Amino acid sequence: MRVLVKLGGTLLDSEESRARLARDIAELRATSEVVVVHGGGKQMTRYLEQHGISSRFVNGLRVTTPEILDAVLKIFAGTVNSHLVSALRAAGARPVGLTGIDAGLVDAEPLDSELGHVGRPVQSDPRLLEILLREGYIPVVACVAGDARGAIYNVNGDQMAAACASALGVDKLLFLTDVDGVRNGAGETLGALSAAQARELIRVGAATGGMQAKLEAALVAIENRVPEIVIAPGSYSRALPYLTNGGQIGTLIR
Repeated sequence: MRVLVKLGGTLLDSEESRARLARDIAELRATSEVVVVHGGGKQMTRYLEQHGISSRFVNGLRVTTPEILDAVLKIFAGTVNSHLVSALRAAGARPVGLTGIDAGLVDAEPLDSELGHVGRPVQSDPRLLEILLREGYIPVVACVAGDARGAIYNVNGDQMAAACASALGVDKLLFLTDVDGVRNGAGETLGALSAAQARELIRVGAATGGMQAKLEAALVAIENRVPEIVIAPGSYSRALPYLTNGGQIGTLIR
């Protein structure tokens, strides 16, 4: 089985949470091929505040100036990625830290000129991931992309995960986050969703912000024939072994 795990930055903010997730990922690697994609928005916000760098948002997305892009590289590709790789090594795995820039793993294009260096994935070349998986490594991908002209883009982590999962043809795409799952307009967590139901939640405004981004990424993965996507709470004890052994928490999308 081939699994892509997207970890939200909140789950990686404490050493205890990183270590717990790393143990679960290392255990999963014993029976499956695993790729990890991670965010780091919480860590990014803290860094910018500490350095007196102001942020401006357009439609919920952080405008990425050259100064903020430099912070993106330091935090996403640097601090957050290295801490997660170190935790995976301590758990006995063989992780390799990457970004979408490496070997053209994920190419992007500007999302909107008003947003600066914010990109939208347009192409993913999975050959580097295939090589690493074949040799027993765990690729750990930070949500930074590039293009053949040498541009660098800040990319939404959920979009990055969907691009990699689609190109690799994974069996499962697991979004581990800090909420229980997808909720309807009444605030109830839904156990399962079809693609049509996911689109409707976005249309009526029941799914907004980060959850809308996850559902939109899930829909991209479904269109690219990823058979199973789950949005689940990463705080759940041993969530990964449970989800990959037939258990159900969070919201299943098929």
